[in-house]
Amino acid sequence: MIGAGVVLLCVGIADLIRLYAARGWRVAFFAVAALLVLLGSAGADAAVWSFVGFAVAAVWVLSTPERRGGRAGLWPVVLVAAVCVAAVAHTGARAAQGPLGALWPERSPLGAVSLDVAVLVLGAVVFLLESGNVIVRAALRGGDVPAEEDRQALQGGRLIGPLERALVFALTLTGAFTLLAAVLAAKGIVRFPEISRDGDGGTRAEYFLVGSLVSWVTALVAAFLVWWGGV
Repeated sequence: MIGAGVVLLCVGIADLIRLYAARGWRVAFFAVAALLVLLGSAGADAAVWSFVGFAVAAVWVLSTPERRGGRAGLWPVVLVAAVCVAAVAHTGARAAQGPLGALWPERSPLGAVSLDVAVLVLGAVVFLLESGNVIVRAALRGGDVPAEEDRQALQGGRLIGPLERALVFALTLTGAFTLLAAVLAAKGIVRFPEISRDGDGGTRAEYFLVGSLVSWVTALVAAFLVWWGGV
């Protein structure tokens, strides 16, 4: 299970570096992040998974665009999902979790949470922040978007999307399905006036529906992965 968390963490950190770091500093940031992940995973007796995470993150960065467009499609998403599923299925929750596991507190406000589960939750949250936006852009790559107006809408979505996915992820893990349904319904109500003004082509409505569904499914899959690993 910790392997899935390390892989998601590597991919998520790589996308955050691409988003916020200047091009001239990216190599340095990648190196520092890789060193920290390696040290942390080694302390949890999972150093081999850090190298798997580095390889998956490298493929992800090379095959997914930083902004809109790109021809990679969704196969990088399938790759990450397959590696994470294999990691959870292969290892699960370990009895011995290394020196860091021995120091990890057994109790928390949420009950007993092992180091493996905590790493998986952290990796999922970091992945959902910006990598979720990358997935949405890959799903929407073939559409025709009105240039200036929709560019502003997509920039707003870059901020709303991570918050929305974090809410869906947290509410699903805590079993607050009624509140989850209310949040999703509220987004549709807020965006309804904008969608209703869409022209005959329905481009904006299509982008809203497809983008929202892909974003929600990404958060739900991440929550399922954590639930499966923690069972």
